[in-house]
Amino acid sequence: MDALTTDMLIVLAILAGAVTLFVTEVVRIDVAAILIMVVVGVTGLIPAADVFAGFSSNAVISIIAVMIIGAALDRVGVMQVVAGWLLKVGGNTERRIMASSSVAVGGISAFMQNIGAAALFLPVIERISDRTATPQSRLLMPMGFAAILGGTLTLVASGPLILLNDLLASSAENLGVDIEPYGLFAPLPIGLALLAAGILLFAVAGRWLLPAVDGDRSSGEALPDISARYGLDGRLHAAAVPSDSPLIGRAVEDIERSEPGVLIAAVATAEADPSLAPRREQRIEAGTIVGITGPESDVDAFATGHGLTRLSPDDDPFSRVVDPEQAGLVEVSVRPGSDAVGERVGDLRLRVRFGTALLAVHHRGEILTEDLREHRLGAGDVLVLFGPWERMRDVDADPSFVVISDHPTEPPRTSKRPWALAAFAVALSLVIFTDLQLSLALMIGAIGILLLQVLTPDEAYRAVSWKTVFLLAALIPLGQAVEETGTAAFIAEGVVAATSDLPGWAILATIGVLTTVFTLVVSNVGATVLLVPLAANVAVGVGASPATFGLMVAIAASNAFLLPTHQVNALLMGPGGYRVADYLRAGTAMSIVFLVIAVPMLLVFG
Repeated sequence: MDALTTDMLIVLAILAGAVTLFVTEVVRIDVAAILIMVVVGVTGLIPAADVFAGFSSNAVISIIAVMIIGAALDRVGVMQVVAGWLLKVGGNTERRIMASSSVAVGGISAFMQNIGAAALFLPVIERISDRTATPQSRLLMPMGFAAILGGTLTLVASGPLILLNDLLASSAENLGVDIEPYGLFAPLPIGLALLAAGILLFAVAGRWLLPAVDGDRSSGEALPDISARYGLDGRLHAAAVPSDSPLIGRAVEDIERSEPGVLIAAVATAEADPSLAPRREQRIEAGTIVGITGPESDVDAFATGHGLTRLSPDDDPFSRVVDPEQAGLVEVSVRPGSDAVGERVGDLRLRVRFGTALLAVHHRGEILTEDLREHRLGAGDVLVLFGPWERMRDVDADPSFVVISDHPTEPPRTSKRPWALAAFAVALSLVIFTDLQLSLALMIGAIGILLLQVLTPDEAYRAVSWKTVFLLAALIPLGQAVEETGTAAFIAEGVVAATSDLPGWAILATIGVLTTVFTLVVSNVGATVLLVPLAANVAVGVGASPATFGLMVAIAASNAFLLPTHQVNALLMGPGGYRVADYLRAGTAMSIVFLVIAVPMLLVFG
């Protein structure tokens, strides 16, 4: 084995500095990555022309394209439908949502790049987080880990597995041995075991491994903030009205007047679709489903006192209309000198004019939630309205009011849904069924999104997480330096030589650990190209299967959970509000479970 060179020592020093910056977070992680890129360039470890080549890399361009496609699917309401389906299948508990979303994204990752699957499911998890009041940080990391684990299910799911047969064929020729190529679903038993283990890990230990913080939120998420500010529950409780309920035949206005603690904010009947803010003269009939909002205790007392049957989330007809993409809360101020000043709230007929329900009024420092119809408005009073976003434009246009909180200005572009799905289908088909480069195939879908006017160019630019782009692009030169200076080969040969006298299973485990370490500092593809020939050589030397040892490398290249350097982890770091310490904690547990499952499964199925 060759001695360490000066370039190798410089690379090792930069690696140590990079890990220190990532763990301590002295500067933001994307800034640290850019600093590392600059240092690699200044030291001359790679050609100057390659220092910024990461910004045009296949992985980075693929991420940009997938973010645009994902934003388009979200804009036309597809992700809302998927979120509703996951809630229906998985219920509304954290563990069941976590499991159902992980299974779904893991299955999709079996046939497309894991970063693509994670990017597409990011808005889905955001919707589910809003509907269930579960912090995104409790859902995004399990989903992201499942996307990475899904990459071990088939030979087309990740770069390392795609390269495996070619690398094994080359090794077979060099070693003078026969190695049978693997079939498409050869890694399936191993991948299923790993995916199941990942889901089980978070189901059992998620409460200790995952933080409960708010990440980067969008403007459409004003409902939780306004609810907290005014002490409102912010949820709509669905309940069915039986034929013997005392509510039968009574008008909405009469019911709310006699029950000051609650508000009937939505109604659904057998003849009509669910609607928000029913007319105050509407009478309740047997079989009607009402959406009640108010303090939990008042809602429970109201339902019990009137014999109502509370509905589960699976049977809730209002889940679609109260989705944050469709409806929510806004604050509306009464314009001084307007016609509304001095008027009774009941005389304004807010339900009829705007299709909204009034939940609270902020009047001279006091928050009013009861007997609101009799309140006479003063200049500067703030009304908290609940209703569809599309009707808020009517409130905006009324000269008596000023909307003072952010809210979506457009409803989902459902008319563009077929075009968005068509662009996505074309991109996915090109990825799966052609040899077209991944970035080009996905960019074809992204440009289709723009040409079909599903998104405007400005919306497409806003859909891209440029923090993620800079983080990934800036780390690519470091991986290149590790490979080109011979540092990776030096470390690999030293580790393998030191373990050559161990049993076959222990050497296999060592190769798994070595691949895991290399994947954190070198691209997973780079680690695979470097280590598969080395693993095959070791296997022949100890009388083991070179195919199994090569498969260990390709599988372990997905064991990239410890640091947010993997594309999926980097993508989710901002939205989840994660710190490097969160990845170290959860990633250590996941990495150990990964290796404990992978080694025996490879010995049986490899």
